[in-house]
Amino acid sequence: MLRPLFLFSLFITPQLIRFVISHQERGAWSCESNTETRFQAVYKPGIITVDGQGQDWKDIDGFQVSLLPALDPHQDDAYQGGKMTVKVLHDGHDVFFLLQVDGEYVYTKGDNYKCPSVALMFQVGENATYHDMGGCHESPGTCNNKTCRGHEVDIMHFSIGNAIPGRLYGGNPLDNRDGNGGDRYGHLVDLYAWSPHCRYLDGHSPSGNDSSGQNNWKGAWWHDSFTVHSASAIPGFIEGDSPYSSTGQKGTYYFEFSRPLRTMDRFQQDVQFTISQSSKVAVAFWYPIDGKPWRGSEHYSVSCDWVLLDIPSGSSVITRASSSSSWEAASAFSLLLSLVSFCLSVFVGYWVSKNKSVPFMPMNNL
Repeated sequence: MLRPLFLFSLFITPQLIRFVISHQERGAWSCESNTETRFQAVYKPGIITVDGQGQDWKDIDGFQVSLLPALDPHQDDAYQGGKMTVKVLHDGHDVFFLLQVDGEYVYTKGDNYKCPSVALMFQVGENATYHDMGGCHESPGTCNNKTCRGHEVDIMHFSIGNAIPGRLYGGNPLDNRDGNGGDRYGHLVDLYAWSPHCRYLDGHSPSGNDSSGQNNWKGAWWHDSFTVHSASAIPGFIEGDSPYSSTGQKGTYYFEFSRPLRTMDRFQQDVQFTISQSSKVAVAFWYPIDGKPWRGSEHYSVSCDWVLLDIPSGSSVITRASSSSSWEAASAFSLLLSLVSFCLSVFVGYWVSKNKSVPFMPMNNL
């Protein structure tokens, strides 16, 4: 089978060995991507709370795309639950993502492979390809920041087996203190890679660890089959409420994320978003079929190549608002000046008419 686009695992142990064995190429990679697919992060400050629920996004246009197998992207094998809706916005400081996909509720506490999972991947190095997760052809024993320079990709992966719905996961003080992109609580991890077999948590590398590594992502998840009793003394869910809903309930999964546009990364492990410029992104989705755990290769993708992500400036909106305010102020001042002039004219006319009976005195009588 073809090597997949995404291969995400925090564990560099038996799971990695199992995944590596399952990723042997059997043919040439081919892709007929839809070049018209393009995400746009609209400028909307102050409207999003990252809680996994989609109400904040109701007025934001989304991009609905089919989910095709990453290994063999044919429409006949598309994800049966429906299409994925991707929504993106920014507030000038952070960028926000909402991934919305229909699916019956499935959840096995403590087993990430029996729960849905999502990932975002971004091009960092100028030579990084979508296929082969960066495309560096070095082996695991020789890939490093010199031999694979220019093939870096940035990855955010969220597996929800230990994540409570509506709670915030990702970067936390303990993992960031230790200088890595891990998440010991909910497995919303920040990674980078050069290929499927050369991937590491931020702050980790073949040559050793760096204390400056951070997990810059925050995220939460939800399924709209959930019922939260607002009268409860504890709002939302707690760990004891697992599995949170009944298996097989129809509904929609929501995965919501945020990250600063710019980070303190020093080693090309994070994508750096720039307002008024485009980045390249890919989106992946795993779903356990018939209760069977998914494998790293068994994921769907919104495209078989990079999708452009535009981050437009909000200055045009600000400029229009500023120009409108300036025009209204100028109009008000002009009206006031006209009113004062009119009143002054009336006063002068009245004064002249009142004093027109003053007698004429010839100059020779002075």
